[in-house]
Amino acid sequence: MKIKFLKIGLILTGLSFMVSCSEDFLDVDSRDSLEAEDTENVTPEEMVTGVYGMLTEWDYAFSYLGITEIISDNADKGSSPTDTGGDKHLLDGLTHNTSSGSISAMWTRWYKSVGRASIAIDYTENYALENEAYKNRLIGEAKFLRALNYFWLVRSFGDVPLQHIDYAVRAPKSDVYAFIEQDLLDAIDALPLKSDYDADDLGRATKGAAQGLLAKVYMYQEKWPEAYAMTTAVINSQEYNLHSNYAELWRASQENGIESLFEVQARGVAIAHGVQQYSQTQGARGTSGWGWGFNTPSQNLMDAFDAEGDAIRKNATIIFPGETLWDGRFVSTSVENIGYNEKAYSSNNAGASDGDKNVRILRFAEILLIRAEAAIHTGADAATPLNLVRERVDLDPIANPTLQDVWKERRLELAFEHDRWFDLIRTGQASQAMTANGKTFVIGKHELFPIPNNQLIQTPDMGQNPEW
Repeated sequence: MKIKFLKIGLILTGLSFMVSCSEDFLDVDSRDSLEAEDTENVTPEEMVTGVYGMLTEWDYAFSYLGITEIISDNADKGSSPTDTGGDKHLLDGLTHNTSSGSISAMWTRWYKSVGRASIAIDYTENYALENEAYKNRLIGEAKFLRALNYFWLVRSFGDVPLQHIDYAVRAPKSDVYAFIEQDLLDAIDALPLKSDYDADDLGRATKGAAQGLLAKVYMYQEKWPEAYAMTTAVINSQEYNLHSNYAELWRASQENGIESLFEVQARGVAIAHGVQQYSQTQGARGTSGWGWGFNTPSQNLMDAFDAEGDAIRKNATIIFPGETLWDGRFVSTSVENIGYNEKAYSSNNAGASDGDKNVRILRFAEILLIRAEAAIHTGADAATPLNLVRERVDLDPIANPTLQDVWKERRLELAFEHDRWFDLIRTGQASQAMTANGKTFVIGKHELFPIPNNQLIQTPDMGQNPEW
């Protein structure tokens, strides 16, 4: 790679979001803060690169696991029974609360990232760059990243504040989505194709990444014609395709490969680290293991693979005790859990604290599945995109796919890629799925996470989500 992440503190002059209420809860991180007189030495590109760097932080190695996978029917807490992981046992049991640390951490992380992106946009707009295309590209990258973080926020919490309007008043979900859409439309206009980037910039947001994310944003709003049209744009660009071997997708050889629309870059240089402890927290646990053993595959997920006869994706997704991995590493039968997330496995450094593994955010396979779902709603051809995904893993084609077929395919194709919980909520399957997994889903409550208690102490008028 690619992007060399440089962590820089971002100047807060002129920005008021949540800073006025709390200098330490939702303020932009200032650990490497720059004095105002030093800003002339910071380039707009460094400002934008600092926003990417937010994706490599510790929260994505632990809290993020809790609220996207461990909470779902895909995964269990894992680790030792006595190791709660802070609140991972609560998320696993759907007994989380307004003080759960993982929820608070991601609320804070996403808003800090939004703040950094907004600062980078403002800084770049006022920097007087002579190259207009370059300037617009940097702004487009920051708008893509801002949209991505708002997308996580709105899916998790529903109505949320829009920074530029009011730091304490929650905007309607529809307004948040409209802002996300506009950021992505702006990014599409400004960003180059993936193939147009120099090698040193590989991993930056592209036109295809913005189009793909917008297709997903449309899907979550059930804007089916728009979602279908945006998948058409991605496909017609001829920039992406399915990689032939599913099992290879999470190896270093396929980072930023033909199937990748966007992924978190983990091979930066000082003073940056990789995706901090992402592989370590999910590595095999025990005296013969290399990690903490969290976010382990549930029996429910294993049964879903088996019911479909999906051995290829099952074996590529799950590390089993007693197996020899593709790189020759033997997994002892004495490890503590029934399995581990192979998509988080790093061959080079296994459980090292500063990981070297890119984390996939958006793949071409998901574009095909978004297309298939949109096609069912619009009367278009759903079988072709769905069966391209199935045929890669030697599954029989489905002539007339239903929504259930597409949703099942999303689960098996995207397992441990941090979308399962949001998919369950989006499709209305959560109550039934969690009941089948032995958990009690409270309708009218668990569709959203609670606004963190610490936030409500600072901004009590913000209001809490229902039933919390």
